[in-house]
Amino acid sequence: MCGIAGYFGSGSLQLLKDMLKSIHHRGPDGEGTFVAHNVGLGIKRLAIVDVDHGNQPIHNEDETLWIVYNGEIYNYQELKNDLIKKGHKFYTDTDTETILHAYQEWGSDCLKFLNGMFAFAIWDTKKKNVFLARDRLGIKPLYYFSNPEKLIFASEIKALLVDRDVPRIVNEDALRTFLLTGFQNTAETFFSKINEFPPGHFMIISQDGNKICSYWKLSTKPLPDTNCEIDDEVFLKFQELFFDAIKIRMPPELSIGSYLSG
Repeated sequence: MCGIAGYFGSGSLQLLKDMLKSIHHRGPDGEGTFVAHNVGLGIKRLAIVDVDHGNQPIHNEDETLWIVYNGEIYNYQELKNDLIKKGHKFYTDTDTETILHAYQEWGSDCLKFLNGMFAFAIWDTKKKNVFLARDRLGIKPLYYFSNPEKLIFASEIKALLVDRDVPRIVNEDALRTFLLTGFQNTAETFFSKINEFPPGHFMIISQDGNKICSYWKLSTKPLPDTNCEIDDEVFLKFQELFFDAIKIRMPPELSIGSYLSG
């Protein structure tokens, strides 16, 4: 895993570095920052794809777009080939840069093409806004705090609490709900004013305000009544998706993988 952090509005390079220091455990292989005007992007990297050349933040050809990203895009090679045919030029072999060029080509619609898990932020120097996005099911974590002066985001809450402007107040309603039900509303956290970025959404952050939009949601259409029996068509479709999910997570250069969650 990697860890990302950033701000839009009031902030500083020192604040960004302090935020990254608090999540050093997420990415011991490297650290990168980008600060310009009223925006800052930071990354603690765990190097997996293109270990030697994939240091972040990564930019496009004319350095008008900058990205920090945590995750893995399983179809990035296919996407990269399509983007090269459209005239895009790459200087790394990372899925990170592929996301950036996909955004350059399709804007927010780039999310429709990404097969994977991700949380990323793109600074668009032409539009003067930050594009913040999280994967469909919220596999990769992302949290944020905003007030009239700034919006800050990070992979973990502890990075937000580095900023003295972020209130350290217990969200009693969220805590009570969790203790009673064992579940937590994904829109809230145990800290007042700190929100979990919703899965399947993106946000455009600019001087005009913050606009959050849904780009995907799980269908809740009920299955037809089959007397608890699953017909062959449903089973075969599930089998196809299940084995495809395994295949795309096993790169050809790796023969053995284990997935441990503590």
